[in-house]
Amino acid sequence: MAAATHWAAAATAMGVLERGGTAFDAAVAAAFVLHVTEPHLNGPGGDMTAVFATADDPTPRVLDGQGPAPAGASAARYRAEGLDRVPGAGALAAAIPGAVDAWLLLLRDHGTWEVGDVLAPAIGYARDGVPAVPRLASTVAAVADLFREHWPTSAALWLPGGRPPRAGEVVRNPAWADALGRLADAARGTDRATRVDAVRTEWAEGFVAEAIAASCRVPHRHASGTHHTGVLTAADTAGYRARFDDAAVGPFRGHRIAKTPAWGQGPTLLAALAVLDGFGDADLDPSTEHGAHLVLETTKLAQADREAWFGDAAGPLSIADLLDPGYVAARRALIGPEASCEVRPGRLGGRDPVLADLALAGDVGVTADGTIGEPTVTLAGETKGDTCHVDVVDRAGNIVSATPSGGWLQSSPAIAELGFALGTRLQMTWLQEGLPSTLTPGRRPRTTLSPTLVLDDEGPVAALGTPGGDQQDQWQLLYLLRTLVGGYDPQQAIDAPALHTTSSPGSFWPRGRVPGGAVVEDRLGDAVIDGLARRGHRVTRSGPWSLGRLSAVGIDRARGLRWAAANPRGMQGYAVGR
Repeated sequence: MAAATHWAAAATAMGVLERGGTAFDAAVAAAFVLHVTEPHLNGPGGDMTAVFATADDPTPRVLDGQGPAPAGASAARYRAEGLDRVPGAGALAAAIPGAVDAWLLLLRDHGTWEVGDVLAPAIGYARDGVPAVPRLASTVAAVADLFREHWPTSAALWLPGGRPPRAGEVVRNPAWADALGRLADAARGTDRATRVDAVRTEWAEGFVAEAIAASCRVPHRHASGTHHTGVLTAADTAGYRARFDDAAVGPFRGHRIAKTPAWGQGPTLLAALAVLDGFGDADLDPSTEHGAHLVLETTKLAQADREAWFGDAAGPLSIADLLDPGYVAARRALIGPEASCEVRPGRLGGRDPVLADLALAGDVGVTADGTIGEPTVTLAGETKGDTCHVDVVDRAGNIVSATPSGGWLQSSPAIAELGFALGTRLQMTWLQEGLPSTLTPGRRPRTTLSPTLVLDDEGPVAALGTPGGDQQDQWQLLYLLRTLVGGYDPQQAIDAPALHTTSSPGSFWPRGRVPGGAVVEDRLGDAVIDGLARRGHRVTRSGPWSLGRLSAVGIDRARGLRWAAANPRGMQGYAVGR
């Protein structure tokens, strides 16, 4: 079974499975297709994380494709450039690209196919074209003037004939097709692992690294409205390799939930589930006023701890401290009948929390169409960004949940020789010293990418995830409450009305927040929405089918089946299997 945020990726993954590939071969092939079909949501210059388990070992593992800050990226240096935040667009915001190397690492250690075979579908789509989805067309249109006036390489790539593509119009990326072909040709060696590593080396040290470094040396407009060069060098890319990591795991209702460690936001989901585990089943229906209120207030507490404690700093957060029963009980006791507008981190491990200067995370308000957390861009290149997702499970029981993102076409000027842009993940760091997420050379930014694996006593039962930045774990929380407590089947849980809080400082530039903010789908109903407003939530109605792009796959051992489900919102998600 395969499910993804774009039909072509899910279909590609299924094609690999049909031809005998593993879930890992399928996920890698699908991921490179997503670079072509959703370039406004992810790209080769971006990053990714995945949680997976193999048929031979049910222990959940994390694939860490989050590149760190380059050697020249420091808070002091950026402040010297006149900045008070890392810009949301432009090469100063670029971490070392991690996605491509991570996918190749997964292919080497857990796949069976050759590099050229998994890249072939993406090469075909890039060379022959794929219909532009509506959001791709609207994103390019929103930054068309920026491209024309300041980013000529992006204009050449995305404004053929001088105009943005129309929805449904076939778009091509021959430069990326050629680059992929050159990478595939680099796969030389006497065994498959050696051939994959040869491609990884070509990516990190060869023509790709050289083109990236050259592009960063060209001054260009950033989201700050000022011009800067980037700091990413060929030495940075040569020194980076993706890696595997132990998953952070927490219990909930007889299951174990596996997430990225606290260098990402993943443990916020574990913290929220730990608090909600102390309530009765009847309290945990997000479609009721009481249940929705509990979800919103619990999420605020979990995200407050994220702001104070999460990051790639020395002395990482202890998940045991975060999930300690006494600490969880104290957090639960903070939830009252009214909405909180405060950011309230707790004392972990006997330490006092330290927050960033929230004056830099002011009340940004909420747009009338509820697009907080969705791809939103301005002439200056500001983007709140978004992401892709793919889940695959094969007949043997290999299972993977992966969330690729970054390197959006609107994130920085396109690299003409390569056909892609660099990412902007460093915007999730702070320029204030002394924080777990302070911009520091060699440290990973605190990524929002947050796939999930659900396990019972026998092993994995579900893999799921969604785009959505700060909302990723919020929307997955709704799914888990509805499936593990409410008895929903996976598709019902994905289809059910969604909501999220915007009360915490945003992870994306300009790091704004809406104290007490709650964004809800209209389908939640007037009675529930009005009740939330009476409790003090600053409610924004976002439309009936607007929040979340969840997909999921899983294993039904009782029936000996695999299952999959995908998001109907936007008419792009696709689940397929046999």
